[in-house]
Amino acid sequence: MKKNVIYIVGIGPGDVKKMTVEAYETIYAADVIIGYGTYVELVKKSFPDKSFLVTPMTKEVERCRMAYEEAIRDPEKKVVVISSGDAGIYGMASIMYELSAEYPEVEVKMISGVTAAISGAALLGSPIANDFAVISMSDRLTPFEVIEKRLIAAASADFGIVIYNPESRGRAGYLKKACDIIAPFINPDRPCGITQNIARVDENCRILEFRELQNTSVDMFTTVFIPCSNTVVINNKLVTKRGYVH
Repeated sequence: MKKNVIYIVGIGPGDVKKMTVEAYETIYAADVIIGYGTYVELVKKSFPDKSFLVTPMTKEVERCRMAYEEAIRDPEKKVVVISSGDAGIYGMASIMYELSAEYPEVEVKMISGVTAAISGAALLGSPIANDFAVISMSDRLTPFEVIEKRLIAAASADFGIVIYNPESRGRAGYLKKACDIIAPFINPDRPCGITQNIARVDENCRILEFRELQNTSVDMFTTVFIPCSNTVVINNKLVTKRGYVH
């Protein structure tokens, strides 16, 4: 018996031009698109003829069940669940797969997307050209003690660090907390970078020293780059050297 299929699609940072071709084609062929309201608005203008279903933030489980129920209700419909960036990186993929055991008649397929670490790095230069770690400062699902251990581990090993979800209305000051935790391992003048609203109307980025980063105001749509010690600024770009002889 042929299973119904739900596609989980990473839409990239925001602009349709930043989507992978596969992601665009999957959404283009969809009948129903399900997602968090902010992300639905990002794709709605490019796919105005689609049916959209929306749930607010923190309603991820409800959103997933909505997708499964849609797929079961009408097997002819192509159902797509969207996440910003890549759905497998702090996105909807994990919970969709967790719930899949309850819906054996439905198959789940992942369509990868461009995560903010990649799209943001491109704006700044090449700040993650060597080993790096991606760490989210959101403690809604991960205890802060665990986040702290991960920050220390990455910084002490001289990994480049990309920080997602650095602050929000309910988590003011979390970037400063992160900087304070890793400060013993980072020179104050190390060049760092921040990107905001990647691929959206008010996109911006800037390079600043670590000492400045510690007191910088950011939000949920900011991605923070703290490169490894082998990083310099060349022509106003962050460049992490890989060791080539030239």
